Amino acid sequence: MKYTLLAATMGVIFSQSTHAATYQLEELATSTNAKLHYVTAFNNSGNAIGVTRGQYNMPIDTAAIDFDDAGLKSAYENQKVYEESIDKTITFTLEDIENNIINADALTFLMTFLQQRTRDPKWQKISDQVAVDYATEAQEVILFDQQSPDYDGLTRSVINQYTAVSEDNSKTAWGSAPYQKIQFTPEGRDEDTYFVRDFESRAVVVSPFGEKTSLLPVYDTHGGVTLASDITLLADGTYLVVGDSSTGIPEDRQKNLDDNCDGVDEPVAVCIWSYKTSETPLFDRRAMKWHLDSEFNVISATELGLGLTRKDDEGMAFRSTAVGVNTQGLIVGYSDIRWKDTDSRVSMPVYFKDGNVVPFVNQEDDYYRGKSVAVNEANVITGYATRRISGVDRSKFFYHDISTGDTKFPEDFFSSASSIGRDINNNGLIVGDGEIETSTSTNRRREGFLYDINTEKFTNINDFLPCYDTDGKTAYPYILAEAIAINDNNEIIGAATKTVKKTDALGNLVLDVNGKQEFESVVVPVKLTPINGEVESCPPTVQDPYERNGASFAWLAFLMLPLVAWRRRS
Repeated sequence: MKYTLLAATMGVIFSQSTHAATYQLEELATSTNAKLHYVTAFNNSGNAIGVTRGQYNMPIDTAAIDFDDAGLKSAYENQKVYEESIDKTITFTLEDIENNIINADALTFLMTFLQQRTRDPKWQKISDQVAVDYATEAQEVILFDQQSPDYDGLTRSVINQYTAVSEDNSKTAWGSAPYQKIQFTPEGRDEDTYFVRDFESRAVVVSPFGEKTSLLPVYDTHGGVTLASDITLLADGTYLVVGDSSTGIPEDRQKNLDDNCDGVDEPVAVCIWSYKTSETPLFDRRAMKWHLDSEFNVISATELGLGLTRKDDEGMAFRSTAVGVNTQGLIVGYSDIRWKDTDSRVSMPVYFKDGNVVPFVNQEDDYYRGKSVAVNEANVITGYATRRISGVDRSKFFYHDISTGDTKFPEDFFSSASSIGRDINNNGLIVGDGEIETSTSTNRRREGFLYDINTEKFTNINDFLPCYDTDGKTAYPYILAEAIAINDNNEIIGAATKTVKKTDALGNLVLDVNGKQEFESVVVPVKLTPINGEVESCPPTVQDPYERNGASFAWLAFLMLPLVAWRRRS
């Protein structure tokens, strides 16, 4: 196995091994407006979609900042102490920011501060995730964002998630409404500014020509929720789209709203928002199937059910979600079900067929959480399920053959490694990613894998790549950290890491105190195409291609683990 730890302070060391250079890696077009790029889906024609993170020049609404806030002042003083600890001098003041003099360091400080206050309705809401089409360049697709009334450009306060693409280049996505400012005077206090929005998630179908069709919730009180995860083009030119929708508010949660959202201490909309964004769900949600005609009009919307029956004393929300669908209309996803013979519930992989919600992972093996994420035309499903291994929660990828009823958890990188199956093609090839480090850390490094259910062979995809860059001397600059999808040409898309010149929050190159270029590791979208390669024997050591200053993996902990939480498989 090839190990190339990019952007680390230690040298690159390879174990003696043999490699088959049987895949050619191509970096997809990236945006000059963002640092990190991910792919979420592609089709047999190679059309790829995804998202970017780390958007440069994020807008700050300085008029909405309370510069007398004790938390802001404390954060600034802590930043000064940190800068001094690394022999630097802070380059901005809060007065600079108040006067709209915002350099890259100030912008980074503000972004960090605001991201730590996402639950506080009095602070500006920002989101640096952008949906993109990967064509000749990464082209932004605007779902629900609007021009800001407070600063130039979009509000950049919305969630944007591209999820799937059909063979005719129709796409599914979901996104949120932009935040808006409202004024409110709490009882006995001065008027204040609050940030609210109309809905947290709305499913969208985007035609090949860019026209958008929103899929509305079954239950739309307080905005409701819809999510679209997958789309397939049928032989008659119509489409199946799957995801989920809000179907109601359960008794206990409605009582929370009735008892607390009285409009005295905060706006009613803010109170409801706090429940909509709470870790305890506000809405009941059910897996959905939408049938659309060739003009993207909704012919029918069908609830697919729940894997348990609510008891009379259960006033909390329950959820099922559809994640993948094939052209036969077989739908896979996950649902709340009962844990063994108890009243407790767990969310487990299921498929939806003939009005039934069918779980298939054996709970006697102590798997208590998981998802089905993709299904091929042979009705073979892949996904993952979680159980405790050596006292730690670890996911394991699986495949399930509906025709035989067999569920298999193949061997992956090692016995206590987490792994996730993300896609399966019609050739019986599964791609995903798993942990390759045996450390006790909860944030182990991950790499992409390919599993062939025909030969039962599991392979690190990086083993299919060259040992060296094009100069034949330096280490190959990419590590495939995550394999997202595989089409029927056995082409793979995924997220790879590589080392590049470091940029700041404004997109400018970063130099150290001696004027020397700094480097960092970033995520780039890649496509891997099978080639007729030859086996390469890698030497035990390879020279690191860069001397890296100030390189950092800090963003990996947040953005790479777990990507599954915010991608198509939400």
